[in-house]
Amino acid sequence: MTRGNQRDLARQKNLKKQAELNKGKRNDNLTVEQRKARDAEVMREKQRKKEAAESHQQMSKVK
Repeated sequence: MTRGNQRDLARQKNLKKQAELNKGKRNDNLTVEQRKARDAEVMREKQRKKEAAESHQQMSKVK
């Protein structure tokens, strides 16, 4: 019985294991408060863009 692919199988298993370990980690080095502030600013910007698009659409309907 040959075991020529044992190294490849071990490598695949290790890659899968490492992917599972790193699944929930972030690499941005921000604290929870900093992340919340950043996300809140992004959401505010999205809301501003949405409101601007809606008001522009309503103005075009009025004309």
